[in-house]
Amino acid sequence: MAHEFRVWAPERERVELVLGERRLPMRPAAGGWWERAVEEAGPGTDYAYALDGGPPWPDPRSPYQPHGPHGPSRLVGHAAFPWTDAAWRGTPLPGAVLYELHVGTFSPEGTFDGVIERLPHLAELGVDAIELMPVAEFSGRRGWGYDGVSLYAPHHAYGGPDGLKRLVDACHAHGLGVVMDVVYNHLGPSGNYLPRFGPYFTGRHSTNWGDGVNFDGPGSGEVRAFVIDNALMWLRDYHCDGLRLDAVHAIADDSAAHILERLAEEVAELAAHVRRPLFLIAESDLNDPRFVRSRESGGYGLDAAWADEWHHALHAVLTGERDGYYADFGPLGLLVKALRQAWVYDGTWSPHRGRTHGRSPAGLPGHRFVVCAQNHDQVGNRARGERSGALMSEGRLRVAAALLLTAPFTPMVFQGEEWGASTPFQYFTDHEDPELGRAVSEGRRREFAAFGWEPGQVPDPQDPATFERSRLDWSEPGKEPHARLLAWHRELIALRRRLPALTDGRLGRVRAGGDEAAGLVSVERGPVLVAANLGGEARVVPARGRTRLLAASDPGITLSGDDLTLPPDTVAILGG
Repeated sequence: MAHEFRVWAPERERVELVLGERRLPMRPAAGGWWERAVEEAGPGTDYAYALDGGPPWPDPRSPYQPHGPHGPSRLVGHAAFPWTDAAWRGTPLPGAVLYELHVGTFSPEGTFDGVIERLPHLAELGVDAIELMPVAEFSGRRGWGYDGVSLYAPHHAYGGPDGLKRLVDACHAHGLGVVMDVVYNHLGPSGNYLPRFGPYFTGRHSTNWGDGVNFDGPGSGEVRAFVIDNALMWLRDYHCDGLRLDAVHAIADDSAAHILERLAEEVAELAAHVRRPLFLIAESDLNDPRFVRSRESGGYGLDAAWADEWHHALHAVLTGERDGYYADFGPLGLLVKALRQAWVYDGTWSPHRGRTHGRSPAGLPGHRFVVCAQNHDQVGNRARGERSGALMSEGRLRVAAALLLTAPFTPMVFQGEEWGASTPFQYFTDHEDPELGRAVSEGRRREFAAFGWEPGQVPDPQDPATFERSRLDWSEPGKEPHARLLAWHRELIALRRRLPALTDGRLGRVRAGGDEAAGLVSVERGPVLVAANLGGEARVVPARGRTRLLAASDPGITLSGDDLTLPPDTVAILGG
């Protein structure tokens, strides 16, 4: 059976299919496409495209780059994989606990198969889905993945297409969903050959990475299809359950129907066809409810948004840091606001930005906000990549976990957070071009100099040791104090699953309060009260009719009658 090769190159006069040493002319088709059927080609065939007699380039829609982003593409037969998850019915986002991980540093192997070996740990922890940092092909063997260039190809060093399918299949067998982090606001600097093929980018919009992706100019119809088809591929061909869309505030689109709205429509149609929930999570710092409001209400219809301000408010209180964007946080009252509605700046004045910021989230349910106490950005974008365990006491780590995992939002745990991993998570790259590598290293140092950090404190992203330091140490979960913290996370997630009040996303039922002078924070949700003491001495807190101590972070916590005694840096959960 012949394989039909197709590539979009609307501005080229001649396109050739390159198979080894052979160059086969392709015929022009409607809409700027070029086609060529080859009888002997099929899964496993390596190929490339030559434009106007030039050198061969990878396919923009390459399903596999076994030799990296600069080498030839390879055909993949998606239908041939022996899936075993026919009974899988998906992971609804409301009520779920997410777990963010980086494939390269999560396991000693640094591969999809290495993650599979650790799935029993995640199942026992009690999370509902893993969220993979981007795995689309990028430069080198190690990196965060946000500089991907072959968006259809799972990274070769992680295990390629079959490795990813094995991981998703194994996750579903363990009762875990899979969320894929995807980047549609820019491509990486090394191996981005899209501009050679067509108008994938436009000078009409600019981003931190250069020209914006062409979602609204001439030729944008095929660019929009390129992105939507890519998103559907992860959900359909790789059986993923959801997508996390990186930095959607950097997606510029002046079309009447924004690309995010169209993407949400297509994903909803696919979900109806495969008969399981599929969801989209946006990362945005705009605090704009339009992203997650329904299309019928004038929104884009995405399912949830990262709410980093929840993290900032918690982090500033627990660590006392006020540098950079933490200057907008710190007072206990702002943490209380975050505990109540996730976003702190909802049309209010932001001193750090020097302007009003955000819009009220009123009317949105809690599950539309993904919150965390740590994530790859908030850890890895520190100069030395320190985790919270290096910045606060074990008691405060327990408080952070309790406030996160009893929140009315969608909580997310970052890899190793559950045991207070001592390993940092630093920014690392592996660019083959020495000039690009040097530019990245120097740029990183300049960036952090603006935050007051000494350049010598910033690890070199190109140094392999930076990557090695960031690998999880799997001997830690069996040692103290890590084992105690892991047991606490397991207890909290189990409690969240057991008590309906803790997965109730109706924010109108949340009552949060705080006493700045005493360092007390409380959240009431129906019959459940969560109370934390962040002050310097023991405090007695009214139990408010709750008669059962459901969970306590410290053996010194006692409940006697209506008096709850909390030592410093402790948290208790009470039930009626």
